[in-house]
Amino acid sequence: MSVYLDYNASGLVRPEVQEIMAKALADNGNPSAVHAAGRRARARIETARAQVADLVGADPTAIIFSSGGTESNAQAIHSALAAGCERLIVGATEHPCVAEAAAVSGVPVEVLPVDADGVLDLAWLADALARPGRAVVAIHHANNESGVIQPIAEAAALARAAGGWLHVDAIQSAGKIPVTMRVLGADSLTLSAHKLGGPQGVGALVLRDGVSAVRILHGSGQERGLRAGTENVPGIAGFGVAADCAARDLDAAMAHVAWRDAAEAKVKAAGATVIGGAVERLPNTLFMAVEGWDSPQQLITLDLVGVMVSAGSACSSGKVKPSKAISAMGLHHLATGGVRVSGGWGTTEADWTRFADAWVMAWDKHKARLQERAKEIA
Repeated sequence: MSVYLDYNASGLVRPEVQEIMAKALADNGNPSAVHAAGRRARARIETARAQVADLVGADPTAIIFSSGGTESNAQAIHSALAAGCERLIVGATEHPCVAEAAAVSGVPVEVLPVDADGVLDLAWLADALARPGRAVVAIHHANNESGVIQPIAEAAALARAAGGWLHVDAIQSAGKIPVTMRVLGADSLTLSAHKLGGPQGVGALVLRDGVSAVRILHGSGQERGLRAGTENVPGIAGFGVAADCAARDLDAAMAHVAWRDAAEAKVKAAGATVIGGAVERLPNTLFMAVEGWDSPQQLITLDLVGVMVSAGSACSSGKVKPSKAISAMGLHHLATGGVRVSGGWGTTEADWTRFADAWVMAWDKHKARLQERAKEIA
């Protein structure tokens, strides 16, 4: 039986989500219509809006549904620039959708460095914010590869003191650790359903009170005129239920810490380096690397024995290129050998154990092959 440990890429869809989506698909009226089917569709959207808002301690009116995190991150950046920001400060380990949106924004972009553990350099940020020009600071709450949790509240205080706008990509952290708009101090925040056990292709932008957004998709007046296009009612309904389940299961998510740490001890003993292991991480995430065994080879080897993991960002999986997170931390010799293991609502302790045992066995075999080749060459 296969083991799925790639929840940071996309969580398995929860049974409760499948059920609500099936009901919505069977009664698929247009939510802008005034007839009974349309009103039922509208009710599903507004119920989901309240559920998603509850997950992050926001008012339902602050939620703008979208096609996913990529769209919502782009809308947040556009909105900040429209509000008068003149430059961008982007974390060195940000997801490509944030880094690329910044790169094409038309304003100067500075890269906020991280230390050897992958944590943002707040002193650098303070100096950067002191320079002329109102800035958008775009940082993720937790890194999608390493799971390292960033000091968001401290960054928010710096941005607020400088009159800046803090945008937080909470796509990886929401549903795994507590995420509250007020506590984080974010001006805008993004979420994605499929990281929570919801469907792919649905996300949300969340706005702080007093902050407004500009639309990047034009047409009719859906989402209070801020995101045109007929809403994905089944997907949004599934998003809402996934958010509800994730909030309910937050305490249970902490069980992964002990399971992950036991697996981590095994792979470290075998010679792996744990990325970000010295600082606070998401409870479900283990990011590790070895020198001399590229990520794709590791993934294929593990997949052949029924263990599904990834090389880091799903947007980069399958491409033989260095890990952005590992490179930003200065561990260049390990950057092509990273493996990310991430559990979720359907993961058991036995799954973590199976991964660790399979990886150690495969690594031992790989080293033996390298030794044989070295003997042949000699």
